Amino acid sequence: MENPKRENRQRVANIIIETPQLFKELVTITFDTENKVSIKAAWILEWICTHHHLEWILPHLDEFTLKIKTLKFDSAIRPCAKICEHLATAYYSKTENIVQKKLTKNHINSIVETGFDWLITPQKIAVRAYTMTTLYYFGLEKEWIHPELKHLIQTKIIHESKGGKARGRFILELIEKHRKSTL
Repeated sequence: MENPKRENRQRVANIIIETPQLFKELVTITFDTENKVSIKAAWILEWICTHHHLEWILPHLDEFTLKIKTLKFDSAIRPCAKICEHLATAYYSKTENIVQKKLTKNHINSIVETGFDWLITPQKIAVRAYTMTTLYYFGLEKEWIHPELKHLIQTKIIHESKGGKARGRFILELIEKHRKSTL
């Protein structure tokens, strides 16, 4: 796969979908941070989780949540941040689903810890946007997250780019709406 064009990601994803036992290897390659192929593996992992089978990551949550903090390449961090957002969204869905049964407190803690690391280190706006949403959702149960997230958005993220400002404002509005609903 030369580039991340849609048709390329879908073509390789189809190979994995047709041979599901390859998915475990895809996860392993994604976290082989010394190998630049890990970036392309991350693209495919995210494509499958976003467009086909989010539930396929569930048997690999221990590895995924432990190793996301080890990612080095921006191009691998972005797809993994998006997977984290999908997991958080599914976990807080009003429709009962398997993610709610399989995502443990330890998995959530690892995602939250990595998410805050991504927000305080130089990252591209897509990583920040996905991460802000992820942390917003997990902050619905963990009271300390929203104040920390709010502080980072107001003091850092909102001043970095137009995209950061837009997503930051949106998340701040959600935090405020949630705060008012719990009073």
